[in-house]
Amino acid sequence: MKIAVVSAHVSPLAALSGAGNNGQRVHAAELAKALGRRGHHVTVYTRRDSATLPHRVSAGPGVTVEHVPAGPPQPMPMEKQLRYMPEFGAYLADRWLRELPDVVHAQFWTSGMAALAGARNLGIPVTQNFQSLGVVERRHRGASDANPAARIRLEVAIARDADAVLATCSDQMSELAMLGIPRQSISVVPSGVDTDQFTPDGPAARRGKSPRLLSVARPVKHKGLEETLRALTAIPDAELVIAGGPPKAQLRNDREYRRLAKLATSLGVMNRVKFCGRVGHRDMPALLRSADLLINVPWYEPCGRAALEAMACGTPVVASAVGGHNDSVVDGSTGVLVPPQEPDVLARKVRDLLNSPMLLQGYGIAAADRARSRYSWDRIGQETLAVHQQVLRARNGHNSHNGHNGHGARNAGRNGHTSPQPRQSAPAS
Repeated sequence: MKIAVVSAHVSPLAALSGAGNNGQRVHAAELAKALGRRGHHVTVYTRRDSATLPHRVSAGPGVTVEHVPAGPPQPMPMEKQLRYMPEFGAYLADRWLRELPDVVHAQFWTSGMAALAGARNLGIPVTQNFQSLGVVERRHRGASDANPAARIRLEVAIARDADAVLATCSDQMSELAMLGIPRQSISVVPSGVDTDQFTPDGPAARRGKSPRLLSVARPVKHKGLEETLRALTAIPDAELVIAGGPPKAQLRNDREYRRLAKLATSLGVMNRVKFCGRVGHRDMPALLRSADLLINVPWYEPCGRAALEAMACGTPVVASAVGGHNDSVVDGSTGVLVPPQEPDVLARKVRDLLNSPMLLQGYGIAAADRARSRYSWDRIGQETLAVHQQVLRARNGHNSHNGHNGHGARNAGRNGHTSPQPRQSAPAS
């Protein structure tokens, strides 16, 4: 198939080269590679954020990245890109009129706006992956939520207009259903992990004799780092390594880092805490292998990429029982689930595990096996393709029933003009 992947607000190129570790970049890059490996022709459309970028870049077998001129060619935050999505969608409509893809896969809600605008009059089916949902972010971030006020309303409209929605976890499927999205149009297809790069075998980062706890998270309040620091006061002798945020040399300029460092000092644990700053994707496996436990206790978590990468490296996980963690971490088998924002419970569970080295070893073996068998990108690519194929079968059946054939025929009027028509939903896989 010819598959168009729309990742308007983040380019996968850095992740494709192994340099970038932003979760949405990694998802777009790894999904494209997985689809390309299966013999499909994948074009990833992303906004041009530099005047020096070539129009098209080959990014591996079967994968091309195309830079879309929408707005000024410079980096900008997602909320400022929103105004350029109509321009992005108009480019896609013109591009796809000349070369029709079989299916369009949109990643994140802004991409969904552009993808639906581009496909609307061409009869191309669109599948949508939101990654995270605005309604969940608003619930947990409250007044600190920087998302546009219209995001929640627009996400509902996008989900209803798309042929199918790919939820990242069971919790997200329930959230979508509560927003009024028909369950039969939703399939749970999680994010994946590179099981060739993230493996139990390989070098480990240097460490001392103390038990090592690792948290991989940006230093923002809802990631649960404050609760982890408070738990550390009741976990004697253990060190805590925190990876995430700006590069180490720039940490002192980060307000949230300064808040966490001040808290660690006031709690009397700063001498057992190491802030690494941003750790590159290539260096992350060695750091994960060096840890006795990954502590990942955000207030909400749609994907749980850090937990998956730790599991693939054979590192047991203590994670908050939210979102993607409820699907990926098998409590009492590959790690332990704890309620979010309860540092006392977290401390007790971590102490119990550190005092049971044989149990830790067993969890690590089971974690690596689960990551390989359930969350490899090849499997995620296969499940994504299954949704695409269901959508195409439903669309073709609808077209045949109405006596139409081929792209665009569904929307053709008596005067040869096109107009939007209701989309058919694919059954959940």
